[in-house]
Amino acid sequence: MPQKINRLVVIGLGLIGSSLAKAARDRDLCNEVIGSSRSPETLIKAMSGGVVDRVVDQIEDIASELGEGDMVVIGVPTLTVPTIVRQLQPLLADTVTITDVASVKGSVVDTVAGIYGKIPSQFVPGHPIAGSEKSGVDAVNPTLFDDHRVILTPLPETGAAHLAKVQSLWQGVGAVVTDMSVTDHDEILAATSHLPHLLAYALVDTLSNMRENQEIFRYAAGGFRDFTRIAASDPLMWHDIIIANDKAVLSVLDQLTDHIQSLKQAIVASDSEKLLGVFTRASEARNHFTKMLENKAYLEPMKQTIDYRVTPGGKVSGEIRIPGDKSISHRSIMLGSLAQGVTEVTGFLEGEDSLATLQAFRDMGVVIEGPIDGRVVIHGVGINGLKAPAGPLYLGNSGTSMRLLSGLLAAQSFDVELTGDASLSKRPMERVAEPLRKMGAVIETEEGGRPPLRIKGGRQLRGIDYTLPMASAQVKSCVLLAGLYADGKTSTTEPAPTRDHTERMLSGFGYQVDRQGAMAALIGGAELAATTIDVPADISSATFYMVAAAIAPGSDITLLHVGINPTRIGVINILQMMGADIQLLNQAEVGGEPVADIRIRYAPLHGINIPEDQVPLAIDEFPALFVAAACAEGQTVLTGAEELRVKESDRIQAMAYGLQTLGVDVEPTPDGIVIQGGAVQGNIFGGGTVDSEDDHRIAMSFAIAGLRAKDSIVIKNCNNVATSFPGFVALANQAGLKIVEEKR
Repeated sequence: MPQKINRLVVIGLGLIGSSLAKAARDRDLCNEVIGSSRSPETLIKAMSGGVVDRVVDQIEDIASELGEGDMVVIGVPTLTVPTIVRQLQPLLADTVTITDVASVKGSVVDTVAGIYGKIPSQFVPGHPIAGSEKSGVDAVNPTLFDDHRVILTPLPETGAAHLAKVQSLWQGVGAVVTDMSVTDHDEILAATSHLPHLLAYALVDTLSNMRENQEIFRYAAGGFRDFTRIAASDPLMWHDIIIANDKAVLSVLDQLTDHIQSLKQAIVASDSEKLLGVFTRASEARNHFTKMLENKAYLEPMKQTIDYRVTPGGKVSGEIRIPGDKSISHRSIMLGSLAQGVTEVTGFLEGEDSLATLQAFRDMGVVIEGPIDGRVVIHGVGINGLKAPAGPLYLGNSGTSMRLLSGLLAAQSFDVELTGDASLSKRPMERVAEPLRKMGAVIETEEGGRPPLRIKGGRQLRGIDYTLPMASAQVKSCVLLAGLYADGKTSTTEPAPTRDHTERMLSGFGYQVDRQGAMAALIGGAELAATTIDVPADISSATFYMVAAAIAPGSDITLLHVGINPTRIGVINILQMMGADIQLLNQAEVGGEPVADIRIRYAPLHGINIPEDQVPLAIDEFPALFVAAACAEGQTVLTGAEELRVKESDRIQAMAYGLQTLGVDVEPTPDGIVIQGGAVQGNIFGGGTVDSEDDHRIAMSFAIAGLRAKDSIVIKNCNNVATSFPGFVALANQAGLKIVEEKR
């Protein structure tokens, strides 16, 4: 419940002040709402319209009444604030909370400090981001602040109790309250609000002075009307705002002026590439901004948590196309951005992880068109063409993005910070930081080698011969990508084969990679040439349908154009060892990657001891394979899979908990698991609720378990399925599963 204010005094009953007063009165946030204005007409309207409980034309008339529990809101134009503060300073007790609604905070804070001789603890600077083309008490709107932001800029001297009272008032009228520094507020608002208003006024003023202005305005399209709508705002208010925030406005105006001059030169020179780059970057930046507002997962957590409810029984059948391979999608953006020329990608996976990589390279100045229906066009900037991002690169849940990017960025000329969501922030990054430091990189991590990673620019790397302590395609790729910038030869030797998409794709971009058994090597300093990439369907995502068909009697499904890279087919090998009926049809090679249509028909499975040489070839597929093992006759034993404990979750323990909840006899071990399979026919899993622990592969694995369950399975925390498999639920239901998304 909001803290109830005793008396709320609003000085200045314009749109913001009157709307706040009316909202607070309507929602019973105050015992009394008092309005003050220099205009008698405004005071009459405020009373007759029920905006306030009473009015005063002089603040001196009520100052002696005010004390603890009361609040004064200064709602006058920015340049009038000093006059009001001078009036209040000798009148108000220090127990009265004072706040304001001015659009510029620096000038207000300076005014208060100058008049009081310090910042009084009772003062809480604030700015509601809400407005209307109409102004004055006639435009009062008690819902004006609903779901709109209010920025508070508390100072070190601001009292906690006063701050809490102001926060409570704004939340009570429906606003979303954010804290920010005074400097950040004025710089951000100069760019996003003050400058756009200045430009709108300037454009309309320019056109209105042209002789043909009547025809111009008569035929103006929607874009012109939308942009210039803000020029109908209160001129006096915006005059005051621009004057009060002149330094910040001039700074961003200088940058815009330089950019416009550059655009002018591009038009004169008919520089099509320059214009396309500007327009594409702007378009995608605007789309990125829209996704931020919609709370897309790779930018900030979704407001609602998604659970799955799986109805038991069923089978899978038909022909389906799985989304594109995530590993190849990541690498296509990375290498396409560093290549000379334009790279076209088809089949790109439009999942959160891949989009995080794409956005990171946009943030570093690369023009990328799309994705539209899996098609992406990348205008490469060359091996040394990346630019410093404006802030940290946020990579969501994508460990691949962070580990591979750390290699690419270790030798750039600029500093950069790599951050991620709560899940990614728990994952080990020292495994890539350690070899990069041996190459001469300067990388800082949080305690325990966890993100964020802070990489210092301007370092010259040297090639190394690196023997991986674990089988990890991400670590191998990180070192090889850093080797592109290193002096001399960089080589990696791995203890067991891992996916080799990086090596294959580097070769596809014309970069020589020497491969001999477990060793891969390259020499730094060469260039990459743009190419065309057709991303095959992701075998990791296809795994869920392979296992679904393998465990559900009557199933017969064909998965089209799936990548069957030899370093990724462990899941096929293991399922066939267990007795699965799998056929590879229409085998071909596309862009250096082998592909095939995979047909899977139900056949009884039996438990096996999984060979350790297959573990690196199926490391991401084991959660689904554990479900297959539960449906197999006899015991299945996995060893040598310690890597599963440091994925998006501890996948061994998470799957063990879930399987035990559903009635399966499971024993986790330090490096694997022992699963006692059930009968080859009938129900294997009981119903119940399991937690995916925000791990997309855990969520999808328990979804397919519903095919052999006797009651419904509820899977908690499934938001991150979008990281690797957008559209999973719709495609699964199309194939024959019965999954419903539930939001909470």
